[in-house]
This record gives sequence, C-alpha cells and structure tokens, in this order.
Amino acid sequence: MSTFENTTPFNGVASSTIVRATIVQASTVYNNTPATLEKAKKYIVEAASKGAELVLFPEAFIGGYPRGFRFGLAVGVHNEEGRDEFRKYHASAIKVPGPEVEKLAELAGKNNVYLVMGAIEKDGYTLYCTALFFSPQGQFLGKHRKLMPTTLERCIWGQGDGSTIPVYDTPIGKLGAAICWENRMPLYRTALYAKGIELYCAPTADGSKEWQSSMLHIALEGGCFVLSACQFCQRKDFPDHPDYLFTDLDNNKEHDAIVSQGGSVIISPMGQVMAGPNFESEGLITADLDLGEIARAKLYFDVVGHYSKPDVLNLTVNEHPKKPVTFVSKVEKAEDESKK
Repeated sequence: MSTFENTTPFNGVASSTIVRATIVQASTVYNNTPATLEKAKKYIVEAASKGAELVLFPEAFIGGYPRGFRFGLAVGVHNEEGRDEFRKYHASAIKVPGPEVEKLAELAGKNNVYLVMGAIEKDGYTLYCTALFFSPQGQFLGKHRKLMPTTLERCIWGQGDGSTIPVYDTPIGKLGAAICWENRMPLYRTALYAKGIELYCAPTADGSKEWQSSMLHIALEGGCFVLSACQFCQRKDFPDHPDYLFTDLDNNKEHDAIVSQGGSVIISPMGQVMAGPNFESEGLITADLDLGEIARAKLYFDVVGHYSKPDVLNLTVNEHPKKPVTFVSKVEKAEDESKK
C-alpha cells in the first residue's frame, strides 16, 4: 500500500481555510458488501488518524464497478448466465437509505470526517451509480445519482435526474460530485459551478492517462479543487468467470495483472497537481487545500460570474424528480344526509 501526500504540517487544529483531503484508491471486495464496508472502515480510520477532514472513495466502491462483466448481453440475446450474474450484482447493491448507509454515517461520525462514497444503489430492481455524502456529525446528507451511464452501463444502471445534483455548503467548503464521464458533460459541470462548488469530487472508473487532462481542465475551468478517485484493481480482485472480458494494460492474464490502474489525483484551482496521480497500487492520496486559492484563481476567470455571457448563453436546469408513475388520490367527503 502506498501513500501519496503533499501536505503542510498539521497541528491538530482545523483551519478556517486549510482543508486536509484524502482520496482512497482501493478495490471493491466483489460480491461481498460486508467485507467491502470493513475495507472502507480501515481506510477511513487510517485517513482520519492522519488528520483528514474529507475522505473520498472511487465510483461504485460499494457494490463494485463491473469492469469486464458482460451479463450475457448482446442484441437480441437473452442469456440465463447473465441473469444469474445480475442477480448477484443486485444483491451486492445497497438501499438508500438503508443499514449500509447507517453504517457509513456512523463511520463518518466516529472519525469526524466528511465522507463521499461511491456506491451502487438499488431502488426496487433498478440499480443506480450513486455518490453518497456524509457529515462529521454522523449524518447522511444526501446523494447524487449518475445522470447518464456510459455505453453498456446503460443496460445495468438507471439514469439519474435533476433532483439529485446537490452541492453542500459545509464548513470546509462547498462540496459536490460528478461521476466518471459526467465530467465530460459541459452543461452538468456548469450546473455545479453555478451552485458554487469548491471541492469538486470526481469518483471514476477511468484510469487512463487522458483522464488526467480532463481533471486539470475542470480545475482551471471551475476555479475549484478537483479530487478524482479511481479504483486500483488486479484480475485477482474479480470473481472468476469465463465470460469476463478484460483489457489488461500489459496483456498479462495472470492473477496479478492490472485491470484498473487507478490514477487518483488532487488538483488545485490554479491547475497544479497537489498529490498523485498514483498508477502503482492501492493507498491514500492526501493534500492540504487552501481555499484562498479559489479567489486567486477566479480573479481572471469565473465561468459563471464575470466571464459568463448570459445575454447570449444561459442554462436552465430542471431539478424536479422524474417519476414513471404518479399517484393522485382524491378524497371525496360523504354527503351530509342531514342536509337533504
């Protein structure tokens, strides 16, 4: 396990402008949500012991990012093994709220950290890729559901709507999230900027070198701190199955072959890489964030402020929940027979 840090000395007293943030780069324990929660606990405790005030986990850490899973899917094909695989995947997902959410809230409270956790959420029999937010007081603050799953993800995850795109105004800064390739959606980023996001969390499954360029651009565009968390996974981290399709980075089919190389990184509003990227192992990536850097960055460019052009360009965001079924109940009063 490696630890990547760029920090100033920590005296145990929280500063009004300095926030110690830690990314956890680690793999899910697939098909074993209780074990995954225990792994999360270990890392949260370790991060808190080193002074972290904010802890971020990768996309789909709870429940797992199903890299290489096929679920028997092909056009016009219905596969029994695929259905069985989805049954297992559904069983590993969590309800929000639910007992696992309560456990995570308890961990955040006991360790006095803001916690952002990637999870697979189940709402009935539909799954969502979700980011969960928790406070140091042990409260579940809320969630963000990924608006648009990417490629085959759309076959196994539902789409989020505008009702779960929060930015929380906390004592350590305005906190929000964009999941994986949502970060490529300019209008979604603009919505987060308009809400004043300062601590921009980007849990992802994209461990490519090109991803680093996107994170750098967003930090400069938004004038915010960007924290990108990705899982580091090896083939041995996944269940054995003959139908899995992995693109191994080194074409190595052994158990130690790297399947997801991580690349978790923290970038300042001035576009400086503060910690990471880590392409080597599981571990913690930590940096001390001076929120005063945000004002320095926005002197020249404030994307939804002095550098916007609302007379030419504007964005409307629909934050109403989109429900497939709405029940409207009508209560009719019985006629007063005495007045007849």
